[in-house]
Amino acid sequence: MGADLFAHKAAGYEQEKRRTDVVTSIAEAILESVPLNQNMHLMDFGSGTGLLLERVATKVGKITAVDISPAMNARLEEKKPALPCELELMPVDLAEVIPQARFDGVISSMTLHHVENLPVVLSRLYTVIADKGFLALADLELEDGSFHDEADGVFHKGFDCRKIMKLVSVAGFKDVELKRIHSIPKNGKDYPVFLLTARK
Repeated sequence: MGADLFAHKAAGYEQEKRRTDVVTSIAEAILESVPLNQNMHLMDFGSGTGLLLERVATKVGKITAVDISPAMNARLEEKKPALPCELELMPVDLAEVIPQARFDGVISSMTLHHVENLPVVLSRLYTVIADKGFLALADLELEDGSFHDEADGVFHKGFDCRKIMKLVSVAGFKDVELKRIHSIPKNGKDYPVFLLTARK
């Protein structure tokens, strides 16, 4: 998997209010857009320290956290006993491994721009979602490259909304919808964040 690009960020990852604010907005948008219930098993793709999954954990029965950063996974492991749902950590790269489990839905917060081969990963997500399951992905709209202070591990400067919707459709998903849900203030600019939802 190479170097852990988030190793130096994990300890203080949740201390930045700008980061927690956007995840809160993403979680609220997901809860408004997708009906959840206690029988559901979700995947949190790019789960990090669990900021997103812990905000929806009361609504579902189980969440599988998928992230390739050992440092982030270690922080999430510490939260496991306090979470109100079952949690499984799966430290795999979806570009290389297809999980055997099937999920009622996949949620994700600010992960897509770290994915080099989006068509492959979107195809993998389609494979692991059960019939009639959902996809709920949040990330940056297209920006000028000034959002990230470090370029390592950043493969996309946000996304053109029409293009990302097309990629999701090509992967096989239906009922693809996208809406702007938040704006991140940084560097004297505002960086819009979208939530994309779709069905298998």
